[in-house]
Amino acid sequence: MLARIAALRRIGLICGPGSRREVWTGSRQSDTDNAKPLEDVKILDLTRVLAGPFATMNLGDLGAEVIKVERPGAGDDTRTWGPPFVGKESTYFLSVNRNKKSIAVNMKDPKGVKIIKELAAVCDVFVENYIPGKLSAMGLGYEDIDKIAPHIVYCSITGYGQTGPLSQRAGYDAVASAISGLMNITGPEDGDPVRPGVAMTDLATGLYAYGAIMAGLIQRYKTGKGLFIDCNLLSSQVACLTQVAANYLIGQKEAKRWGTAHGSIVPYQAFKTKDGYLVVGAGNNQQFATMCKILNLPELIDDCKYKTNHLRVQNRKELIKILSARFKEEITNEWLHLFEGSGVPYGPINNMKNVFAEPQVLHNGLIMEMKHPTVGKISVPGTMGIQRRYWGPSMIPLRAACYHPNLLFLYRGPAVRYSKFKMSEARPPPLLGQHTTHILKEALRYDDRTIDELIRTGVVHQHEAE
Repeated sequence: MLARIAALRRIGLICGPGSRREVWTGSRQSDTDNAKPLEDVKILDLTRVLAGPFATMNLGDLGAEVIKVERPGAGDDTRTWGPPFVGKESTYFLSVNRNKKSIAVNMKDPKGVKIIKELAAVCDVFVENYIPGKLSAMGLGYEDIDKIAPHIVYCSITGYGQTGPLSQRAGYDAVASAISGLMNITGPEDGDPVRPGVAMTDLATGLYAYGAIMAGLIQRYKTGKGLFIDCNLLSSQVACLTQVAANYLIGQKEAKRWGTAHGSIVPYQAFKTKDGYLVVGAGNNQQFATMCKILNLPELIDDCKYKTNHLRVQNRKELIKILSARFKEEITNEWLHLFEGSGVPYGPINNMKNVFAEPQVLHNGLIMEMKHPTVGKISVPGTMGIQRRYWGPSMIPLRAACYHPNLLFLYRGPAVRYSKFKMSEARPPPLLGQHTTHILKEALRYDDRTIDELIRTGVVHQHEAE
């Protein structure tokens, strides 16, 4: 291994003392306006399921080359999570693994460990989500990687942190959501705790890791040294409790479930209509007065029990009873028409069909369409796309086509847009081991004979095109 690393240093891919390497330095790589922030940054991604893959997918969207390491024959756990499937592809896996290359490596084999170390030496970022100590036992912990790649930004995503009484537990969104208190404050006021409809603890942790890795790259640009990042589900979710946690820590006020309502603002909740639900909020007295006029309840405006938000919170039950009775008298669309342009925050509770028919969702281009040769065209959420230099109200979102061996993806519009560069060209989520040979050849300069032997002995796996 050391001989190979020395060879890689000679060809300029990694650095020794006083030498230069072709990893990201933070300097401008191109004079064009379309230089992406993470162009030439290489990410070695050992994560599975959601938090880690979500973080690395976002890094890939900004131009990073993401090398996803998977187990031969199995791959990321989410490859089997379904239904639904599109052919053999899990829609769960497809949703968080675009813009990545897949290399299938058996890390239980010493030769597999050697490959991971060599890849780390030519990458800028190492991301993993194993239980603390597991990678160290394989010789792939931060201390091991730091010895051969002192430039590395090493991000460890765990359930509860590197040390402490829960550190050896595997991290699962629902459990971390429960322990962190999120589940305790989610659900009907008089009902049982409820798990959020999507894995918000995983997603929040992925976003924290994404930001931390970006900060780590900037820090390395300033100091020339890599660093270790400790990111975990529990800490991320507790940090996201914000004012609910502050209410307890500062005011010793225990949190409770409010359903769709808000503990400190009234009215701010969902109201049942004749045919659905409408969420309406009055964050100040002017909005409350406007709301009362729209509801044809002007007498509430000057009622001494509702003159201020503080009074409305004190008299919540009586006020909500009056408002609820009025909202039930009309259908949702009628209320949408009456509230339009009023300055009062409002919106319907949409099911998935209505979400993806919502005009603003269509305008923002948040739909990814796929064409499968056997099941036809389907659509799932997408956050990739071609970005215009300027996004004006009269512009129609563009669609970027990309190809998967079995699917045609059409990505439309990013969740975040930038004025000076285009997002990375959309590349579909990889098949298991799709890029194994390519990575071994291009990144590590392995020859065909060596690669064939690694495949024959099961150290790596190369997906065969069907």
